[in-house]
Amino acid sequence: MNVFPGYKRRRSVGVKVGSITIGGDHPVVVQSMTNTDTADAVATARQIQQLAAAGSELVRITVNTEEAAEQVPRIRDRLDAVGCKVPLIGDFHYNGHLLLTRYPSCAEALAKYRINPGNVGFGRKRDAQFATMIEVAIARDKPVRIGVNWGSLDQTLVVKMMDENARSANPRSPKRSLGKPSSNRPSSARQKPRRLGLRETVSYCPARSAGCRTSLRCTTRWPVAATTRCTSD
Repeated sequence: MNVFPGYKRRRSVGVKVGSITIGGDHPVVVQSMTNTDTADAVATARQIQQLAAAGSELVRITVNTEEAAEQVPRIRDRLDAVGCKVPLIGDFHYNGHLLLTRYPSCAEALAKYRINPGNVGFGRKRDAQFATMIEVAIARDKPVRIGVNWGSLDQTLVVKMMDENARSANPRSPKRSLGKPSSNRPSSARQKPRRLGLRETVSYCPARSAGCRTSLRCTTRWPVAATTRCTSD
């Protein structure tokens, strides 16, 4: 049943995350995120169970420290022990290339890696660090989320777009002028993992902002995503 008369769903490539498929002809998937310290395996596993019981089909956890990365497989084990099979998504910022290579059990326990090209690194190191994460994903056959958030755009790109907007004959508001890089960045970033060998069926590139209207406008005008959500991705 189509609850949105007149709306035609854009065709996309289905991406398998554990036992769940995102995009394609599959229904919209509910994903949530924990707010616990991932280094606390007991508290994090308990909250993931609660989220899954409430209907969350995927759960994202922050993997921001070595202590957190070390606990990820233990969190997975705790969930499996009670029959909670919800796939876990690892949210990485800046040090993901190190954590995924130093903690292979963490890399294996996660069902998907979440990468923001604007938060991978700076200068010349960025491409190498990004490539390392993609190489780990390929080696372990893991899907990768490559996209941007409104609050974590690549600052080099932001400055460039704002300058171009300021010089234009009809400058837009800052929010509208930043809409394009929100979806343009994953469009350019998704070419790199493909060159490294990542299949299209294991990557997708959402553009997201804090507002549903802005997210929809970005992905309607610049449809680069395999799947787009207004909630946490």
